Amino acid sequence: MPGQSQRPARAAAQLRQEIARQISRELGDPRLDGLVVSSVSMTPDLRLARIMWRLADSSLPGVDLEARKKDAAKALEKSSGRLRKAVTARLGLRYAPELRFQYDEGLDARDRIEQLLHEVKKERGE
Repeated sequence: MPGQSQRPARAAAQLRQEIARQISRELGDPRLDGLVVSSVSMTPDLRLARIMWRLADSSLPGVDLEARKKDAAKALEKSSGRLRKAVTARLGLRYAPELRFQYDEGLDARDRIEQLLHEVKKERGE
């Protein structure tokens, strides 16, 4: 079928926008404050969505990142049924996709590398 390979990518993009909107405006859970949906990928049959997320305040000093991640993960798990129902209705999907949330470690790793490079520069007196 022409265009079939584009369908999961289009659905994932729409799903990303809708989940981000639901989290920021509809859920009202303070544990989700500062949560950013970094990417969404979907299986070809649109029945499974892997949602990558991160915390906007993860690089701030004094933030207990591990505790924030655990709290946010619990809040996402608790609201997954509500999110699933809402996005299925809003996007007009035939089946409600299973939502799997996973913390996006990529940006944390990048931030840590930048921090280490900055420390090395500082030690060299640059």
